[in-house]
Amino acid sequence: MHAPAPSALAFVPFVSVQNMMALVNTIGIETVLRELAAYIDADFRRWPDFEKTPRVALHSVEGVIELMPTADAQNYSFKYVNGHPKNVRHGYQTVTAFGVLSAVSNGYPLLFTEMTLLTALRTAAMSALSATYLAPKDAGTMAVIGNGAQCEFQAIAFQAICGINTIRLYDIDPQATEKAVRNLAGRGLSVLACSSSEEAVEDADVITTCTADKQHATILTDNMVGPGIHINAIGGDCPGKTELHRDILTRSSIFVEFAPQTRIEGESQQLPSDHPVTELWQVMRGEAEGRRDAKQITLFDSVGFAVEDFSALRYIHDKIGGTRFFEELDMLADPDDPRDLFGMLRRATL
Repeated sequence: MHAPAPSALAFVPFVSVQNMMALVNTIGIETVLRELAAYIDADFRRWPDFEKTPRVALHSVEGVIELMPTADAQNYSFKYVNGHPKNVRHGYQTVTAFGVLSAVSNGYPLLFTEMTLLTALRTAAMSALSATYLAPKDAGTMAVIGNGAQCEFQAIAFQAICGINTIRLYDIDPQATEKAVRNLAGRGLSVLACSSSEEAVEDADVITTCTADKQHATILTDNMVGPGIHINAIGGDCPGKTELHRDILTRSSIFVEFAPQTRIEGESQQLPSDHPVTELWQVMRGEAEGRRDAKQITLFDSVGFAVEDFSALRYIHDKIGGTRFFEELDMLADPDDPRDLFGMLRRATL
């Protein structure tokens, strides 16, 4: 006797790295970034609908491993993600991730997907989306300090969503900058490789910091930030890691995703716990001001939040239906009688 074939309930749609790349390249990365930003914007505008908690993190000397859960009344999601800056020395990615979207009604997964690429896309989409509320009007030039894995995604997102046309690059590793210049060639951007962070921020309307080392660093000093600048600080993502001099923060209007998490992990960890910050959803819903005037320094102190992953998972789930960009994984045991799991196991041996 052969074990019965799995039922339809046993299968979960799975998006592999190969299929994620094929999906993004078929749609077009610019379109994906704009559509992801629209999904995030829609979910942030219904922020009170979500169950929210700071991510669950396990820190070690080598890095961090985190779970990022959230849910609304219909769906639950989580992302598993690591951050290990020294990995690149040994041929591993600094950040890898996967995620799950499930139905609240019965707990069954609706989607299982790679999220290393998807996190890079949603991070860039979130950065550019925040800039539509916070950056100077008609901003055209962005400095990107830290030219690792996130760099090109940020540049393309700001071009597609905000109209940025000039990118000024700097990294302490010239090979990282050379890589970014190559990857951004032919995309309609003016791309300049700079020899210092000071040179990179010259004439910039927006400054993006996205370095990897998990330590207190000073990527930007106070004298590098003039009136009217928007800072997109996305490198901070754990306690003990910062990129900006504290004086920049005290001069800036600070906007965050979820204050209880950002005060632990973001640039704001340098400030007293009662220092005023504005959660970005309040700006999106018209409950708080974003950019007030041309001289205001705005800072998006971004550490990444689970609602952004929820939006990204929801987007991919919507996009793959009826396509070839997923496979069905036999992941859920589904005995004929839900009470007879052992019987299912026994019959498989007959």
